[in-house]
Amino acid sequence: MGFFDTEQGVERYTKMAEGYDGAELIKILQKHLPENSTVLELGIGPGKDMDILKKTYRVTGSDNSQVFLDKYKEKHQDDDLLPLDAVAIQTDRKFDCIYSNKVLHHLTKEDMAKSLQRQKEVLNPNGITFHSFWKGNKVEEMEGLLFTYYEMGDLNKMAGSDFEILALETYTEMEKDDSLYVALRTR
Repeated sequence: MGFFDTEQGVERYTKMAEGYDGAELIKILQKHLPENSTVLELGIGPGKDMDILKKTYRVTGSDNSQVFLDKYKEKHQDDDLLPLDAVAIQTDRKFDCIYSNKVLHHLTKEDMAKSLQRQKEVLNPNGITFHSFWKGNKVEEMEGLLFTYYEMGDLNKMAGSDFEILALETYTEMEKDDSLYVALRTR
């Protein structure tokens, strides 16, 4: 059983994440994605970013943790939620955008590449992916959770010939330039 599969793990993460959300990242996304577009959020966690995204977009939330999905559903019965693994993304539905905030860093670089390939299949033509990561050149494990850090070159390479890079920038979440975001459009 994983960290996010238990009430205790979800509660610990929710407390740790207090005061953080993707509001600034979503402002950047809005420069690239028209209002009312369909968005699939990978890894909604406590749902803070989903709540912000819903103000502008038609959002489907997803998580690999049923505990997070159930907790969010308690307060938002009518919201569209899917239990999804961020690599396999098992859905027949198509979206204009796939968004995640510090979620895909829990994948190995190999699984991240597989996820991007699957995202391309789930996106509508000219679809956009928008993801954030911790910046660095290391892999570490904390409490059973994998953290894969990325440099700009890693993300540039992963985009390959399948995606056009719309934005690839560093930003500050906790310490100066400790994070990266990337916006990609399918080719």
